[in-house]
Amino acid sequence: MTDPQRQLVLNLFIHPTGHHEASWRRPGAPTHRIHTASYYQELARRAEAAKLDAVFFADVPALGPQVEHGPAARLEPITTLVAIAAATERIGLIATASTTFYEPYNLARLFASLDHLSGGRAGWNVVTTASAEAAGNFGHDEFPDPAQRYARAAEFVDAAVRLWDSWEDDALLDDRTAGRYADPARIHPAGVRGDHVRTAGALDVPRSPQGRPVLVQAGASNEGRGFAARIAEAVFTAHQTRGDAQAFYADVKARAAAEGRDPDHVRILPGISPFIASTQAEARALEQELNELTVPAYGLHQLSSLVGVTFREDQLDDPVPLELFADAGDVTDNARSRVQVVAGIVERERPTVRGLLHRLAGARGHRTFVGTPRDVADTIEEWFTQGAADGFNVMPPALPDGLEVFADEVVPILQRRGLFRTEYTGTTLRDHLGLPRPTNVHLEAAGPALVDA
Repeated sequence: MTDPQRQLVLNLFIHPTGHHEASWRRPGAPTHRIHTASYYQELARRAEAAKLDAVFFADVPALGPQVEHGPAARLEPITTLVAIAAATERIGLIATASTTFYEPYNLARLFASLDHLSGGRAGWNVVTTASAEAAGNFGHDEFPDPAQRYARAAEFVDAAVRLWDSWEDDALLDDRTAGRYADPARIHPAGVRGDHVRTAGALDVPRSPQGRPVLVQAGASNEGRGFAARIAEAVFTAHQTRGDAQAFYADVKARAAAEGRDPDHVRILPGISPFIASTQAEARALEQELNELTVPAYGLHQLSSLVGVTFREDQLDDPVPLELFADAGDVTDNARSRVQVVAGIVERERPTVRGLLHRLAGARGHRTFVGTPRDVADTIEEWFTQGAADGFNVMPPALPDGLEVFADEVVPILQRRGLFRTEYTGTTLRDHLGLPRPTNVHLEAAGPALVDA
């Protein structure tokens, strides 16, 4: 029986023309608009009309090496979300930003500003960025290993939280009669001096409507799960089977409880990329239409980047050797999470190289689903009610039409089943996700206050 109080979380994960790598080649694809504010504003307004929780942008601060075969030149997410904030009222706004290449003060300032400008709708997808190209762009000769990146990330998030909490909620006085704008006794320096990050003073932005932006995390390795258990309020993840998703869900919730956190305040959100049509045959035809537009050279490079396995174009119709993934580990090991996802596809389906490229073309290892609106709704309900997900990042293979059909035909089914809201009941992203407004860390720690100069 479904808990009547528990509601699905549904985010729109925006990829410029859609998540399928060949979506930009379709007749009528909006490739000419992907660097305009109006395009993303229209997508967000459509998602808001369907009462989705948030829009989400991923990011790697580097030009992809396969720009010849796809629209790899993309806008910076936080700036884009500011434009979306001006055109929407309720939908949450989640951007990816790297703890490896930012400093705490400027990133905390950016997200605090977004939270103010949007009326409390900001979320930060915390990543450490595993990209050698990005490292070179920021003057790094060597790329830090995962342990170093997560150690810096832990200190970085702590510093950002202390900066967001610099101002107590009642520090801003606006007392015009007495001539007092703010109370310095209620404004606190961050005072962070770690091994990896340092930041001294208070943020120059008052505490934002949500207290602080929602913290999201997307790593699924052992380091990533441990980090999520400590800091994440939502976790983005990729799974092909319900069983793997259930194992991940239980593990992260248990880790959060072991950290002294309420597991219900950690939302687990797998990605799903649905090809939707009136019949199974029509949905399969949609998938095939996009797969036939793929460029093998692009897919082969993506496969090599994803799992470190290299094939040649003359091997496209050869079966993928299962032994190439013999050292991937299993879902209880977690050391190479995305490799394990691909290894599972190879083991279950025994595809050719071309077939594997097509399986990954739609969502890069996230769950691709082909079916009718009811089929999609059934799968979402099954994962939601059987301990595999608290909701989903919806990754339309093609935009804007993939969003339209999901909003028009899948969301109403979920609403009729009592699984998803018919109206927003709050104004902030925390309201949508059912998350509490956090207590100010400086009040908890009774930290030192600034004194008048």
